[in-house]
Amino acid sequence: MKNVVFLASLLLSTAALADGKPNVVILATGGTIAGAGAGVANSATYQAAKVPVDKLIAGVPELASLAQVRGEQVFQIASESFTDAHLVTLGKRVAALARQPDVDGIVITHGTDTLEESAFFLNLVLKTDKPVVLVGSMRPGTAMSADGMLNLYNAVAVAAAKDARAKGVLVTLNDEIHTGRDVSKAANLRTDAFKSPWGPLGMIVEGKTYWFRSPAKRHTTASEFDIDQLDRLAPVEIAYGAGNASPTAYKAFAEGGARAVIHAGTGNGSVSSAVVPTLQALRGQGVQIIRSSRVVGGGFVLRNAEQPDDKYDWVVAHDLNPQKARILAAVALTRTGDTKALQRMFMEY
Repeated sequence: MKNVVFLASLLLSTAALADGKPNVVILATGGTIAGAGAGVANSATYQAAKVPVDKLIAGVPELASLAQVRGEQVFQIASESFTDAHLVTLGKRVAALARQPDVDGIVITHGTDTLEESAFFLNLVLKTDKPVVLVGSMRPGTAMSADGMLNLYNAVAVAAAKDARAKGVLVTLNDEIHTGRDVSKAANLRTDAFKSPWGPLGMIVEGKTYWFRSPAKRHTTASEFDIDQLDRLAPVEIAYGAGNASPTAYKAFAEGGARAVIHAGTGNGSVSSAVVPTLQALRGQGVQIIRSSRVVGGGFVLRNAEQPDDKYDWVVAHDLNPQKARILAAVALTRTGDTKALQRMFMEY
């Protein structure tokens, strides 16, 4: 079997050299981009993760004009069912492919619900400057005005582009290129669903990339984290702040073994007076308390504003939303439990 895989890789590399096209591997994980509805009018009602990767590729024959493309089915799930174990498995497979000299770029098809979390995780732990691009769709391929075909075409165009190297893990939807660090799903029924609070990095037009800014935060080859040194992530949970807040969820998460709780606070990561004593007590028991904000669209949590973080030995998530803060905490806590070190990481990544 290994000889067959080696031969296939050798043939792919030889073919690519012959026509000068880069080699791009598409790793499929499921999601809406692989979904199917009962009819063409079903754009929001459908079953995700139905179409295998070979059919996705065959459905966009224009990919051959961009690169030598081959596919691999890693998972076939809806992304809301992604676990930390899935993240580690995916990360290790991407890292292995990135080390191959006959692989120039990698595309990952992914459900949009947790695409931003997977993108940020990979941005933290991959040690490669090759383009790694996550892509999804907001409508299944069976729907009128389905967006998956063009999104996939654009993703391969970015993965094949030399100017996409060393920019970290990227996300492409709706003709835009985003950094996996910033981007989040901001709508659930429109094709322009993905937004970055600080704006996209660039655009793709007719298969060509146009860049307008570069990521400022640490990522990939500049990261202190490495997927090859990770077998599991630390357990981290998110508790949502709201009016009439109670400490029930925080206590339950701690009792369930969470090493950190992300507080998805109102405004500037504010914490209800009814919850503060519980968070102080949990920190005294060794649970990290990380203040994030549930606010959508920009801004960041200021340290020692709203709450005396230095006094309580808490961490602020800076501009990371709660779900991205969970990812960074889950990775960071595999290396350190020191609050100051964690705060440094939240400022640098």
